Amino acid sequence: MPVKIRLQRHGKKGKPFYWVVAADSRAKRDGRFLEKIGTYNPNTNPATIDLDVDGAVKWLQNGAQPTDTARAILSYKGALLKNHLAGGVQKGALTEEQAEAKFNAWLEEKAAKVSGKTENLAKAEADAKAKALEAEKAVNEARIAAATPAVEDSEDAAAESGADSEE
Repeated sequence: MPVKIRLQRHGKKGKPFYWVVAADSRAKRDGRFLEKIGTYNPNTNPATIDLDVDGAVKWLQNGAQPTDTARAILSYKGALLKNHLAGGVQKGALTEEQAEAKFNAWLEEKAAKVSGKTENLAKAEADAKAKALEAEKAVNEARIAAATPAVEDSEDAAAESGADSEE
């Protein structure tokens, strides 16, 4: 039975949410699957991915073929790297400890990149809010400045008309 690692769509219209599953390639897209490996939510920034890396590696070693999008997700979370390192351990090129050390170093580097992106997005959002606040303050000040001379003119006119009526 040919097995594929693919995405199974859930969620409502316009708000997709996907399960990463190992399924028979002949099954429907949202139909029967063999095992749920993880989830993928593209609605957040950065996208939220929860993946059982060991389960994905087990399916890859058993011959499951990931689809293009599933391959990108597996690569992003390190499942393909772990599968590659496991192949090196089986061939005797690496020891289990060396492979685990390489994988953990890669995970730390990846976590630093993701946290850096999250910080940059938060900073950009804060800057946009600050710019919007400054623009709003400028508009309000211009509105107040435009209203103030009209009030002074009306007071001067009232004072003059009051002086005319007294005479």
